[in-house]
Amino acid sequence: MPAGRWVAAIVSALVLWTGTPVSAAPAPEPDGYRMEDYRAAVPATLKGARVVSTEEAVDLWKNKRALFVDVLPYDPKPKNLPAGTIWKEKIRQGIPGSIWLANVGYGVLNKEMETYFRDGLKSRLGDDRDRLVLFYCQKDCWMSWNAAKRAVEWGYRAVLWYPPGTDGWMAAGQPTQRNVPWGF
Repeated sequence: MPAGRWVAAIVSALVLWTGTPVSAAPAPEPDGYRMEDYRAAVPATLKGARVVSTEEAVDLWKNKRALFVDVLPYDPKPKNLPAGTIWKEKIRQGIPGSIWLANVGYGVLNKEMETYFRDGLKSRLGDDRDRLVLFYCQKDCWMSWNAAKRAVEWGYRAVLWYPPGTDGWMAAGQPTQRNVPWGF
């Protein structure tokens, strides 16, 4: 059996045995934004930002040294649902004290979402582009990578990216709290 088939067979067996896919190796850092497949292996780096571990994120949070920005997408209840339609809102458990700037991690932002993102950052940072600002989402989520990259391009000089997101945070036994998107 060729080596590639052995690897595929082993990965398939692990998925069947554990019920979860095995994380792939880090993706290479692209020059532009990730435009699709936002839940996939992420790079280990982000030019212009510092990647932080769970231990570093916890220290920053406990010492209130950074603004934490959650960028997980949010689907609000559609307007004008037919009578009797059941809608179950997804509850977001985020890192306490975070601002949730929902939907700002896509590869392309329309003018309205870009304004929402800029206004959300300004609501907590004012004009201070040197304050530590940490972006997160979930494990293997490009949304936080894209959002942090965008903040770097906008001139924020103390951008942190926390790739494990709430998955890594909760795995470390850290507290969460229900959050709602800012401005929604």
